[in-house]
Amino acid sequence: MYNGSILNLKNFKLSLFSAFFVMLALFPVLGFGQEKTAGEPKKEVDTKDIIFEHIGDSHSWTMLGEHALPLPIILYTDKGLEIFSSAKIKSEGEEAPLHVYQGNHYSYALEKDKVKVVDAAGKVDEAATKKVWDFSITRNVASMWMGMIILILIFGSISSAYKKRQGKAPKGLQSFLEPIILFVRDDVAIPNIGVKHTKYMPLLLTIFFFILINNLLGLIPIFPGGFNLTGNIAVTLTLSVIVLIVINFSGNKYYWKHVFAPDIPLWLYPIMVPVEIIGIISKPFALMIRLFANITAGHIIVLSLISLIYIFKSMWMASVSVPFVVFMDCIELLVAFLQAFIFTMLSALFIGMAVDDHKH
Repeated sequence: MYNGSILNLKNFKLSLFSAFFVMLALFPVLGFGQEKTAGEPKKEVDTKDIIFEHIGDSHSWTMLGEHALPLPIILYTDKGLEIFSSAKIKSEGEEAPLHVYQGNHYSYALEKDKVKVVDAAGKVDEAATKKVWDFSITRNVASMWMGMIILILIFGSISSAYKKRQGKAPKGLQSFLEPIILFVRDDVAIPNIGVKHTKYMPLLLTIFFFILINNLLGLIPIFPGGFNLTGNIAVTLTLSVIVLIVINFSGNKYYWKHVFAPDIPLWLYPIMVPVEIIGIISKPFALMIRLFANITAGHIIVLSLISLIYIFKSMWMASVSVPFVVFMDCIELLVAFLQAFIFTMLSALFIGMAVDDHKH
């Protein structure tokens, strides 16, 4: 009787989890359409704009439905600093007229989510726009800060727990994440870097958990805005440049000898040296493209499957598209961990190639 109750409880929890997961997959559908009010013509849903709005950046953070949280716009112009809310220049759609905000130095408007300087007639002044440097807190910047705060809170708590419970068994969040930390150390850092792995563990752990946390947050449709941080080429480029700098500043004499003075006949130098130099850049470039392409492609596929309901203009299509969306969400959950692991593993491999003594 007791075992049966436990089994039923587990089945009940599993059913609740499954229902919750399906609801997560359906939430983007709820925000896609716009309700038709009396006397208004029915408006076609532009699925292309919805998809690109999700994977792109924005000056507002979209909540459920039509609600959006305006973000601060920070501009540095040739005449001084401008700071104001994006709500002052946010238009109601691409077909709506531009909302012009009169700043202290110029008049501004949003055109395709880009801040532009406009003249007295409301037309974009490209010459003046080139004098403006945009340091705004966009949706991707805000989401990156959120991921960083989560990262700091988690590892601050774990670090404190290790200091207080030195020599004792891990407990709570510490015991949950310790296997992952040991996995990065024992299966990623040590096999690829070797005895010098301790020096690079903070970098590898930061890269792994930063990518993982933002991958997971980007999979939650009901999370405010449902951002696509790790699918942003600028973010993956920055991570790759950091890895590139660490690799080349860590490179020893054997690493640079292999690049500029390899053990090959002299007549091959004009071919092999440029190839090796290209290889220095192509390694982090591959890291950048792999993470960007995989995360972005997953988001586009999920949103495209949901868009089939509106393309065919039938809710019957939901019986086909929603199960595929749930399946793709499961695949994306695997990809979130896999891409964090691959980026970290290849970073450790490239660092290991740079610090190895190559005596063999």
